[in-house]
Amino acid sequence: MIRLTDQSFDPGGELNDFCRGRSQAGAVASFLGIARRDGGEGLELEAYPGFTESEIARIAESASERFSLQDVSIIHRVGRITPGEPIVLVLTASAHRREAFEACDYLMDYLKSRAPFWKKEHGPDGEHWIEPTARDLGDVARWD
Repeated sequence: MIRLTDQSFDPGGELNDFCRGRSQAGAVASFLGIARRDGGEGLELEAYPGFTESEIARIAESASERFSLQDVSIIHRVGRITPGEPIVLVLTASAHRREAFEACDYLMDYLKSRAPFWKKEHGPDGEHWIEPTARDLGDVARWD
């Protein structure tokens, strides 16, 4: 499941729903990204409806094949996000823990640097667009 939302979400509830009824998975891994306060007042994320979801679905399918996932779920916020609020939740299910963990890592590297989101930070000096950092680009390059 790929879901973009402009509303806050309950990570624990989403994790419980994802795990419910699973009897074949030996592992479920999760990653929760939270907006931090870096001197700013928050973030604003923009996406193209339809296009952004399809690109994330393509990345999720790649992870599913690469890590033999049984399931994957990605929830990503769009719109205005204040410090302390969840931004992204990635859930992966697989037969074994290593694949579940690595798939979360892989998915986050791609979401952080290649997913079609436009990020704007709001701070005391105004607004400015955020680009992937050298670290973000290095992280995703290790999967190539």
